[in-house]
Amino acid sequence: MTDQTIPTETPEAHPVTKVLRDWFLVVVLALGAALLVRVYVLQQFYISGPSMETTLFGNNRVLVNKLSYRFSSISRGDVVVFDRVTTSDGTVSHDDLIKRVIALPGDTIEIKNCIVIINSKPTIEPYLDKDVLDLVDPVNRCRVANMPVQTVPDKKIFVMGDNRSESFDSRSFGPISESLIVGRAFAIVWPFNRISTL
Repeated sequence: MTDQTIPTETPEAHPVTKVLRDWFLVVVLALGAALLVRVYVLQQFYISGPSMETTLFGNNRVLVNKLSYRFSSISRGDVVVFDRVTTSDGTVSHDDLIKRVIALPGDTIEIKNCIVIINSKPTIEPYLDKDVLDLVDPVNRCRVANMPVQTVPDKKIFVMGDNRSESFDSRSFGPISESLIVGRAFAIVWPFNRISTL
């Protein structure tokens, strides 16, 4: 009776096939991780329009932290991206807008001669364009020179663009629901000469 050697391992795949399989796995995992990060953690947004000048300009790109408000509260002065939902002739549209948080739930807000007053105190706004603030005509300076006092409802925030004369914001459509916030914009990433935090 002769001894026979019984193979205990399967033959290795052809080296080229093995390399292709490994690379395919790496690419699939990398794409999956990138998709998960984009959907749940970070997303880049392209700025269009002048409503946030001179903080943000058209063609700037910003990074938005989508997890920011799961671990911390919204603060006055935060720059946020939110879903603006509108309905026209039965068609629902979604637009991503970027604005600055001016007032929080329970705050009172009013505008007098272009000055924003929160809880009876004038707001210091260093992000506004100094040249625009020097304009005499209030319409050119802030579009809405005066707004009666109102209280921001629970679970809502009042947002405005830094370019007050060119911004469509809560002065027009009212406070927005916190649930519509996509995340907090925290950095300008394009163009390279404007890379900075917000």
